[in-house]
Formats: sequence, structure tokens, C-alpha cells
Amino acid sequence: MKYGNLSYLYLLAVIPVLSLGYILVFKKRMCDLNTFANLALLQKAGLPIHKRKRWLKAVLMIVGILFLIFALVEPKWGYHWEDVEKKGIDIVIALDTSRSMLADDVKPNRLEVAKREIEDLLHVLGGDRIGLVVFAGSAFPYCPLTSDYGAFRLFLQDVNTNIIPLGGTALAEAIRKGITAFEADSKNHKAIILITDGENHEDDPLKAATAAKEQGIVLYTVGVGKKDGSYIRVRDESGQERLLKDRQGQVVKSRLDEIILNKIALETGGLYTPAYDTRWGLEKIYQESIAKIEESTYKTQRVKRYVNRYQIPLFIAMVLIAMEGFWFEKKVTNVRFR
Repeated sequence: MKYGNLSYLYLLAVIPVLSLGYILVFKKRMCDLNTFANLALLQKAGLPIHKRKRWLKAVLMIVGILFLIFALVEPKWGYHWEDVEKKGIDIVIALDTSRSMLADDVKPNRLEVAKREIEDLLHVLGGDRIGLVVFAGSAFPYCPLTSDYGAFRLFLQDVNTNIIPLGGTALAEAIRKGITAFEADSKNHKAIILITDGENHEDDPLKAATAAKEQGIVLYTVGVGKKDGSYIRVRDESGQERLLKDRQGQVVKSRLDEIILNKIALETGGLYTPAYDTRWGLEKIYQESIAKIEESTYKTQRVKRYVNRYQIPLFIAMVLIAMEGFWFEKKVTNVRFR
């Protein structure tokens, strides 16, 4: 047997309280009658005093309420099989994990803010599957497409700038890995959200965007950081914080390349969203664009549906409470005749 809503079990506390109330009322009533006159004399005078009937009425009411609570709990037994279609859109997040994402022009740094924004995005997804690709100088799928958002969070929390040792920002490679993250024979709508500071150091990302477009994938790009850029703070082996320098000893300053991100998005019919401040645009991208894409059925599953039987305890409760009321009316009629 299954139950639909066990939270109503707290109402069982009413039963002992009600029972105690009946006991106290009955005792007080008998005490009052005994004070007025001897009970045996009252019965001889024609006043009906039916202790057993009163207790029976109390039991009917208490058991009736007990069945009402049982009906609220929604007992279920017996089942049938039902085909359930899961609908949604496949979304792959391509997250930049290069060291430039450590720039602190958004606090605490670009990568942590990006992870927090992705975490918030999970709250507005409506049954869509989501996957994760991480990239720096290379890229690889880090979490496959899944509708298990709890599992996705575990992967996301583990992302850091050391996850890919090869430095750089390979936007083209990230897009290509994003394409392969989708199921080849799937006819679902597909979207890649590319989150980066846009400083491409590898192949032409526009060619990769064209390949995505040919497969019906829409690319949305999010530019992290301020337009004027920011220095990158790292910790050395002694734990001291210092500014990142290149091989020539020059301090590295990370700058947002909005032009390339705009071109990538436009190539596939997507859009570019800047993220200059702590307020990001992932939720806006999803609600104003991705969520409006016609949903596709990506999985049909047979599930066991238990039959809700709340009507049975509800009917028993109504009968018991009605019997309690009927006996009350009969008793009053008898007194009137006497």
C-alpha cells in the first residue's frame, strides 16, 4: 500500500485529545446529575440516562474522524501501467576554466560567479536535460546530458582552473566538444551556452559555430568580466598572492572580447549577453529564448500508477458520523414524548 500525503498524520494527535474530552464531559455530566438527584430516581422519573449509548456515540465520532484522517492521507493500492512522456530541451554549458577566469573584476572571481549563475539556472529549468563541457587550452565533456540536477551540481562544484592543465582559451574546441555532447540521432532542440571571457587563443571559433549551425544547434554566449579588463591574481607555492605574468615577465591583463562572442551567437541565430556586474543573464537567456523553443519529447517511460482509494475511508467516515447524529435526534424525540 502507498500513501499520497503522509503529512496529514499529524492530525492523529486530535484523537487522544478528543477521547479525553469525552471522558471529562461524561464524568462532569454524571457528577452534575448526581448532585441534583439520585440517578436511579431520575431514571424512574422518566429521564433517559443511557451511559452505553453515549459511549457508543463517542466511539462512532472518534472512529469517524480517524477515517477522515485516513482519507486525507490518500491510501493507494492496486496499480496500472502508464506511458509518460518527458519533454524538454537539451542544453550544454561550455564553461571556461582558463586562468583568466580568476580575474576578480567580478567578485570573488569570474569562475565562481559563473558557477553560481549556472547553479541558479538549474532552478528555472523545466525538465530540460543539461550537460557540462569545461575548456581552457583544450576541452572535454565533464558531465553528460542528464535531467538529474543533483548529479550535475556535484560535477559543477568540482570545477576549478586546474581541471585542465593546458593553458589558453580554445573556444572552437569547446564548441566542437559541445556538439559531440549531444546524442547523434536525437531530434531534440539543442542549445550550447558558452561562458567565457572571450579571449580566444586557438582555432577560428566561427568555423566551429558554423558546424554547430549545420546540426541545428543554437549557440548563446555570455561574456564574463568588464570591458576594460582586469589583472589576474594567483597564489604562488608559498601561498602569497601575486599578479599573473606571461613568459616575457609582463603582467597579464584579461580583456573581454565581445566582438567574437557576438559573431559566434549571430552565426547560429542565438544571442550574446554581457555579464559586467554580479547580475548575469543566464536566466534571461533561458526564459526569453531557450524556454520558448518548442519542447521535444526525448523520452517515453512506463511508470506504475497506484490507484487512489481515499473515497473508501471517506465514505466510512461519513456513515459513522451520520449514525452518531441520527442517534442523537432519536434520543431527543424520546424525551419530548415522555
